[in-house]
Amino acid sequence: MSGDPGWREWDERTAHELRTDVPHPARMYDYYLGGKDNFPADRAAAEAVIRAYPPSRATARANRDFLGRAVRFAAQDLGIRQFLDVGTGIPTQGNTNAVAHEVASDARVLYVDNDPIVLTHARALLAHGDEGQRTQVVLGDLRDPASVLAEAGKILDLGRPVALMLVAILHFLRDEEKPAGIVRELVSALPSGSALVLSHATADFASEQAVAEGRQVYDRATAPFVPRDGADVLEFFTGLEWVEPGLVQAPFWRPDGEPPLQAREISLYGGVGVKP
Repeated sequence: MSGDPGWREWDERTAHELRTDVPHPARMYDYYLGGKDNFPADRAAAEAVIRAYPPSRATARANRDFLGRAVRFAAQDLGIRQFLDVGTGIPTQGNTNAVAHEVASDARVLYVDNDPIVLTHARALLAHGDEGQRTQVVLGDLRDPASVLAEAGKILDLGRPVALMLVAILHFLRDEEKPAGIVRELVSALPSGSALVLSHATADFASEQAVAEGRQVYDRATAPFVPRDGADVLEFFTGLEWVEPGLVQAPFWRPDGEPPLQAREISLYGGVGVKP
């Protein structure tokens, strides 16, 4: 792995535990964004996806930009000061904590991820410049929402509004893992005024061939790729009140300026809902 060797200490046992020979979605996403925290297997897989779906890098960037706008909206317009980011991925520019703290220095952010490499990088990053421990990271799996909530309850005040961040994570869950039920369980534990910030890959704006080839690549990775249509993504927001403009392609969710020309090719939905 390239990058600053001070991030972590490497040995054969660590490399084996991290399965660096198998593509991982978090490291592939890092590669799409131009990061250096990835391995040859991740880069090869990501390039295969890019060949199948050329806007892959633009989609990753659109997702990161959507996250930033949504976090800023939650902090500024909704006044939320707690963020629960599940499946955060490898730290990079524009993370939830960085955006939230630009708006509110007292915001608390909890990252939850099931990948040891993500935890290692996040903890190394947080070791610098977060003396108030406003941001913390714990090991957890979205497939076990009860444990996620248990960990969150140790760090966040679940009696006060929370922005639940499920950004580009649910499309790594199979239908049989009941992702909509997982979202309902998480949202039901949060008080009125909380928000769901969600983005999700879709096949609605890509060719069948591109989707099929992309899914084949992820089938050889550590997680599957399950794009869903708009109706399925809408189900995740059941019982919530929409923030305008509702569920749209990510670049069109409250853009800071004119969306890029490639925006309509982005096969990614984004939306924010508020718990009444």
